[in-house]
Amino acid sequence: MKAVLRYIVALIFIASGFVKAVDLKGFSFKLEEYFSPIVFDLPFLEKYALVFSIIVVLLELILGFMLLMKIKLKETIYALIALCLFFGFLTFYSAYFDVVTDCGCFGDALKFTPWQSFWKDITLLVLLIILAVLYRKREEDEVVRFGKLPLLGVFVLVMFFVMYRGLFHEPMIDFRAYAIGTDLASEKDKINKNPSEYKTFYSLKNSKTNEVKKVDQDEYINKEYWKDTTWQIEKGKTTSEIVKKGYESEISKFKIEDTNGNNITDEILKEPKVIIIFTYKPKEADAELVKKTETKALSEKAKVIGVSTQPDFYKQVPNYMMDEIAIKTIARSNPFILILEKGKVAEKLGAKDYLD
Repeated sequence: MKAVLRYIVALIFIASGFVKAVDLKGFSFKLEEYFSPIVFDLPFLEKYALVFSIIVVLLELILGFMLLMKIKLKETIYALIALCLFFGFLTFYSAYFDVVTDCGCFGDALKFTPWQSFWKDITLLVLLIILAVLYRKREEDEVVRFGKLPLLGVFVLVMFFVMYRGLFHEPMIDFRAYAIGTDLASEKDKINKNPSEYKTFYSLKNSKTNEVKKVDQDEYINKEYWKDTTWQIEKGKTTSEIVKKGYESEISKFKIEDTNGNNITDEILKEPKVIIIFTYKPKEADAELVKKTETKALSEKAKVIGVSTQPDFYKQVPNYMMDEIAIKTIARSNPFILILEKGKVAEKLGAKDYLD
């Protein structure tokens, strides 16, 4: 029984590490959110997000494999308990303060709400504590342990290759909503036909009785709370909450605007072929690389546009705008190429690969 429990916990950590290793850039973007001013307010760490993501992923993979193979078992279990405590703190903070909507625990392969992520970490923590108790008297077999080290070495080398591929090219496995073959126009249509519905909720406090009640926007109007001066809206406690869950997709964030703020997304999705050059951090992009990318794109038989967070960034193609986080859900390099054919993703690759 304890062996089965060990296998389950080990495979969870390996799976979690693997999906993040496939797309390290994506995980580093998630860490940047944690370091941002609205979460932990550690902006000086944002430039090290990729380094931290590599360390975390390697810890998950190596410790998970060591647990699976019973290498330095007790030390491995204690290290995983420490890792779970760290993740548990992050996910609890995200959930309680509602600052990061997805912890990225399983990358884009499996989405968890903040509270789901937290309880997942607590469950793993409990299972690891049980394993620590079950294996508390285990003495390490030096001969067996040494025989398993080559397997660990091979595993680490394979994972390094997976990480390298995701960092310098496109991920080997694309778990994102913008995978090749995805019909963005069709996804947009599904979202429009079945949208999620939200309502504004107010926290009202009675100035005479100190009673506090929560009412939605319709109740606030229909019951005429707005006329009764004894009921006051408490500042900072107004929320927008989902009341009907519609069709949900990351594609909802795909919104291209011109420099005047006009939405031209539908026009782009109707084009027979369009090459979109994305740049999520214009100030950090290689100007020469951007120039060469624009030149090559213009040589092809397609409409070419440039999308960034800056209204005058591109010099040869029309400039359009998109939110930085929305661009990062699509692009893993800076700049990045997305080719659409009648709204369907035909190709996507980093600018360097596009120029090769």
